[in-house]
Amino acid sequence: MDSKLLKGAGIVAGATALAAGTACFIVAPRRGDTAVDVRWEVIRRHRYAHRGLHDLTIGVPENSLPAFRRARQYGFGAELDVHLTADDQVVVIHDSDTSRMCGVPGTVEEMRLDQVRELRLAGTGEQIPTLDEVLAVFEPREGEDAPAPLIVEVKSYCDDEELLTLKALAALDAHGVTYCVESFDPRVLSWLRTNRPDVVRGQLSENFLRDGRSTLAFPVALGATLLMGNVIGRPDFVAFRFEDRNEVGAVRLACGRLGARLVTWTVHTKADLLKSEAEGAPAIFEGFVPDSASTIR
Repeated sequence: MDSKLLKGAGIVAGATALAAGTACFIVAPRRGDTAVDVRWEVIRRHRYAHRGLHDLTIGVPENSLPAFRRARQYGFGAELDVHLTADDQVVVIHDSDTSRMCGVPGTVEEMRLDQVRELRLAGTGEQIPTLDEVLAVFEPREGEDAPAPLIVEVKSYCDDEELLTLKALAALDAHGVTYCVESFDPRVLSWLRTNRPDVVRGQLSENFLRDGRSTLAFPVALGATLLMGNVIGRPDFVAFRFEDRNEVGAVRLACGRLGARLVTWTVHTKADLLKSEAEGAPAIFEGFVPDSASTIR
């Protein structure tokens, strides 16, 4: 073979190896923490009701106290979302904008707790609960089996991620619940990595480039899709949209060769729930009631 061809082939091989190594470095999860392994074994055995076991046809809106009571009653874990009010109180609601759930425009982070409490969820009499109220539902009770874990999503807004995460963890610890924390914001995971390495942490993401559904700027959407925030957060698990889980090479790399755990969201049928679990990924479900609270059959 011509020496120039050999040199060119070597350069290509070297560049490919460098690119592969760089990708592995960027998306790699935390590894080698046996305490996390033990906690994960508990987390992976449960099914998680998305925003509580809600069903508006029976007057139970998402992220409401009745939704969380139903999840506890059925033995499910729950996924929930936390925000920080203007007076630094932690409340449980998915959107910063109160229009969808409360029919009144407003931004949770710009409202005091007393203003938030005046709102009602989805035309019911239910208020937006505080995190403490929700956690009281899942506290261990003497004579009962331990409740399933919680998956707590930190909804950072502007630059409140550190205070929100700190206050949410204080409440979680005070109530003695089993939990893990996830966020779309890698800064939350970075804070946990530095300040609370004992907490199981997860990077939330999806294929933001699919069907042009994202409102993010392209560079941000691309970086989030490719899990580039892992380089600062080093998550224990990746929580990825169920429909997108096999579309993104970074997810296959992180959760395959590099050993991150996978959680899927949000599954809407029993068939997809079983499919996710067969692939080793506990799932966050919505819109139906599984026939068992456990992934172990």
